[in-house]
Amino acid sequence: MFSISTLVDVVRIPPSLFGTTLKKAAVNILKEKYESMINADLGYIIMILDAKVDEMGKMIAGDGGTFHKVEFEALTFYPKLQEIVQGEIVDITDFGAFVRIGPTDALLHLSQVMDDYLKSDVKSGMILASQSGRTLKVGSTLRARITAVSLGKAAAMGKIGITCRQPFLGAEDWIKEEIKKAGGGKEEPAKKEKVEAS
Repeated sequence: MFSISTLVDVVRIPPSLFGTTLKKAAVNILKEKYESMINADLGYIIMILDAKVDEMGKMIAGDGGTFHKVEFEALTFYPKLQEIVQGEIVDITDFGAFVRIGPTDALLHLSQVMDDYLKSDVKSGMILASQSGRTLKVGSTLRARITAVSLGKAAAMGKIGITCRQPFLGAEDWIKEEIKKAGGGKEEPAKKEKVEAS
Protein backbone atom coordinates (compact mmCIF):
# COMPACT_ATOMS: atom_id res chain seq x y z
CA MET A 1 0.00 0.00 0.00
CA PHE A 2 1.33 3.42 -0.96
CA SER A 3 1.15 6.21 1.62
CA ILE A 4 2.67 9.55 2.51
CA SER A 5 4.52 9.48 5.83
CA THR A 6 5.63 12.47 7.90
CA LEU A 7 9.05 12.05 9.52
CA VAL A 8 11.36 14.17 11.66
CA ASP A 9 15.17 14.21 11.56
CA VAL A 10 18.17 16.47 12.04
CA VAL A 11 20.28 17.21 8.96
CA ARG A 12 23.83 18.49 8.81
CA ILE A 13 24.28 21.17 6.15
CA PRO A 14 27.96 21.15 5.14
CA PRO A 15 29.75 24.42 4.31
CA SER A 16 29.85 23.39 0.62
CA LEU A 17 26.03 23.82 0.48
CA PHE A 18 25.87 27.20 2.24
CA GLY A 19 25.34 28.94 -1.12
CA THR A 20 22.07 27.08 -1.85
CA THR A 21 18.74 27.61 -0.11
CA LEU A 22 18.33 25.85 3.21
CA LYS A 23 15.33 23.83 2.00
CA LYS A 24 17.05 22.68 -1.21
CA ALA A 25 20.18 21.64 0.72
CA ALA A 26 18.12 19.73 3.31
CA VAL A 27 15.99 17.96 0.66
CA ASN A 28 19.13 16.84 -1.23
CA ILE A 29 20.63 15.44 1.99
CA LEU A 30 17.37 13.69 2.91
CA LYS A 31 17.15 12.16 -0.58
CA GLU A 32 20.65 10.70 -0.25
CA LYS A 33 19.89 9.33 3.21
CA TYR A 34 16.34 7.97 2.78
CA GLU A 35 15.40 7.30 -0.85
CA SER A 36 15.57 3.59 -1.82
CA MET A 37 15.85 2.64 1.85
CA ILE A 38 13.83 -0.17 3.48
CA ASN A 39 12.48 0.51 6.95
CA ALA A 40 10.78 -2.19 9.06
CA ASP A 41 8.04 0.26 10.13
CA LEU A 42 7.53 2.28 6.93
CA GLY A 43 8.44 -0.25 4.23
CA TYR A 44 10.10 1.04 1.06
CA ILE A 45 10.89 4.76 1.09
CA ILE A 46 10.45 5.77 -2.53
CA MET A 47 11.00 9.52 -2.56
CA ILE A 48 11.12 12.67 -0.46
CA LEU A 49 8.22 14.95 -1.39
CA ASP A 50 8.62 18.06 0.76
CA ALA A 51 10.50 19.36 3.81
CA LYS A 52 10.13 22.10 6.43
CA VAL A 53 13.53 23.10 7.81
CA ASP A 54 14.09 25.09 11.02
CA GLU A 55 16.00 28.21 9.95
CA MET A 56 17.78 28.38 13.30
CA GLY A 57 20.43 25.69 13.29
CA LYS A 58 23.05 24.59 15.79
CA MET A 59 26.80 24.50 15.45
CA ILE A 60 29.20 22.08 17.12
CA ALA A 61 32.76 23.09 18.00
CA GLY A 62 35.24 21.73 15.46
CA ASP A 63 32.50 21.12 12.80
CA GLY A 64 31.99 23.69 10.04
CA GLY A 65 28.45 22.52 9.23
CA THR A 66 25.13 23.57 10.76
CA PHE A 67 22.55 21.15 12.17
CA HIS A 68 18.87 21.80 11.49
CA LYS A 69 15.72 20.03 12.65
CA VAL A 70 13.61 19.05 9.65
CA GLU A 71 10.08 17.68 9.25
CA PHE A 72 9.55 16.02 5.89
CA GLU A 73 7.08 13.97 3.87
CA ALA A 74 8.08 10.77 2.11
CA LEU A 75 6.20 8.56 -0.34
CA THR A 76 6.35 5.00 1.04
CA PHE A 77 5.18 1.54 0.00
CA TYR A 78 4.39 -0.99 2.71
CA PRO A 79 3.16 -4.38 1.43
CA LYS A 80 0.51 -5.76 3.80
CA LEU A 81 -0.39 -9.42 4.29
CA GLN A 82 -3.53 -10.47 2.37
CA GLU A 83 -3.44 -7.28 0.25
CA ILE A 84 -4.44 -7.75 -3.40
CA VAL A 85 -1.82 -6.27 -5.75
CA GLN A 86 -1.45 -5.81 -9.50
CA GLY A 87 1.95 -6.54 -10.99
CA GLU A 88 4.00 -7.39 -14.06
CA ILE A 89 6.22 -10.44 -14.47
CA VAL A 90 9.83 -9.26 -14.87
CA ASP A 91 11.72 -12.58 -14.62
CA ILE A 92 11.04 -16.32 -14.94
CA THR A 93 13.20 -18.78 -12.97
CA ASP A 94 13.26 -22.54 -12.43
CA PHE A 95 11.24 -22.13 -9.23
CA GLY A 96 8.72 -19.47 -10.31
CA ALA A 97 8.51 -15.83 -11.35
CA PHE A 98 9.41 -12.43 -9.99
CA VAL A 99 6.55 -9.95 -10.22
CA ARG A 100 7.08 -6.17 -10.02
CA ILE A 101 4.67 -4.69 -7.48
CA GLY A 102 5.23 -1.03 -6.70
CA PRO A 103 8.94 -0.32 -6.18
CA THR A 104 10.00 -3.94 -5.60
CA ASP A 105 9.71 -7.51 -6.88
CA ALA A 106 7.70 -10.26 -5.21
CA LEU A 107 8.24 -14.01 -5.62
CA LEU A 108 5.45 -16.06 -7.20
CA HIS A 109 6.56 -19.64 -6.51
CA LEU A 110 5.47 -22.32 -9.03
CA SER A 111 3.38 -23.97 -6.29
CA GLN A 112 1.42 -20.70 -5.91
CA VAL A 113 0.53 -20.10 -9.57
CA MET A 114 -2.41 -22.49 -10.06
CA ASP A 115 -3.74 -25.99 -9.45
CA ASP A 116 -2.06 -27.64 -12.44
CA TYR A 117 1.23 -29.30 -13.38
CA LEU A 118 3.56 -26.44 -14.31
CA LYS A 119 6.78 -26.33 -16.28
CA SER A 120 9.13 -23.37 -16.13
CA ASP A 121 10.90 -22.59 -19.42
CA VAL A 122 13.61 -20.12 -18.42
CA LYS A 123 15.08 -19.75 -21.95
CA SER A 124 11.79 -18.59 -23.49
CA GLY A 125 10.73 -16.76 -20.31
CA MET A 126 7.49 -18.70 -19.82
CA ILE A 127 5.61 -20.83 -17.31
CA LEU A 128 3.40 -23.44 -19.01
CA ALA A 129 0.46 -25.33 -17.50
CA SER A 130 0.12 -28.83 -18.97
CA GLN A 131 -3.62 -29.47 -18.39
CA SER A 132 -5.23 -26.06 -18.89
CA GLY A 133 -2.73 -24.78 -21.48
CA ARG A 134 -2.47 -21.45 -19.66
CA THR A 135 0.82 -19.55 -19.80
CA LEU A 136 2.61 -16.77 -18.00
CA LYS A 137 5.49 -14.92 -19.59
CA VAL A 138 7.74 -11.96 -18.97
CA GLY A 139 5.59 -8.86 -19.46
CA SER A 140 2.32 -10.55 -18.39
CA THR A 141 0.26 -8.58 -15.89
CA LEU A 142 -1.50 -10.37 -13.09
CA ARG A 143 -3.44 -9.92 -9.88
CA ALA A 144 -2.13 -11.65 -6.76
CA ARG A 145 -2.50 -11.76 -2.97
CA ILE A 146 0.45 -11.04 -0.66
CA THR A 147 1.14 -14.08 1.55
CA ALA A 148 4.53 -13.27 3.11
CA VAL A 149 6.36 -10.06 3.99
CA SER A 150 9.82 -9.76 5.54
CA LEU A 151 11.22 -6.24 5.82
CA GLY A 152 13.36 -6.63 8.95
CA LYS A 153 17.04 -5.78 9.27
CA ALA A 154 18.06 -9.29 8.19
CA ALA A 155 16.30 -8.86 4.83
CA ALA A 156 18.40 -6.12 3.26
CA MET A 157 16.33 -6.15 0.07
CA GLY A 158 13.04 -7.18 1.69
CA LYS A 159 11.21 -10.36 0.74
CA ILE A 160 7.61 -10.62 -0.44
CA GLY A 161 5.72 -13.76 -1.39
CA ILE A 162 2.50 -13.77 -3.44
CA THR A 163 -0.10 -16.31 -4.60
CA CYS A 164 -2.52 -16.63 -7.51
CA ARG A 165 -4.13 -19.86 -6.21
CA GLN A 166 -7.42 -18.27 -5.24
CA PRO A 167 -10.53 -17.36 -7.23
CA PHE A 168 -10.26 -14.26 -9.42
CA LEU A 169 -6.47 -14.06 -9.14
CA GLY A 170 -3.87 -14.62 -11.86
CA ALA A 171 -3.46 -13.29 -15.39
CA GLU A 172 -6.12 -10.89 -16.67
CA ASP A 173 -7.53 -13.36 -19.23
CA TRP A 174 -7.83 -16.07 -16.53
CA ILE A 175 -9.87 -13.69 -14.37
CA LYS A 176 -12.18 -12.85 -17.31
CA GLU A 177 -12.79 -16.58 -17.84
CA GLU A 178 -13.62 -17.06 -14.15
CA ILE A 179 -16.06 -14.14 -14.19
CA LYS A 180 -17.87 -15.63 -17.21
CA LYS A 181 -18.04 -19.05 -15.50
CA ALA A 182 -19.41 -17.45 -12.34
CA GLY A 183 -22.23 -15.85 -14.33
CA GLY A 184 -20.76 -12.39 -14.31
CA GLY A 185 -20.59 -12.26 -18.09
CA LYS A 186 -23.11 -10.34 -20.18
CA GLU A 187 -26.46 -12.08 -20.20
CA GLU A 188 -29.19 -11.88 -22.79
CA PRO A 189 -32.09 -9.68 -21.67
CA ALA A 190 -35.20 -11.70 -20.79
CA LYS A 191 -37.77 -11.83 -23.59
CA LYS A 192 -41.23 -10.56 -22.78
CA GLU A 193 -44.05 -12.89 -23.65
CA LYS A 194 -47.35 -11.51 -24.82
CA VAL A 195 -50.30 -12.68 -22.78
CA GLU A 196 -53.67 -12.47 -24.45
CA ALA A 197 -56.67 -11.61 -22.33
CA SER A 198 -59.48 -14.16 -22.60
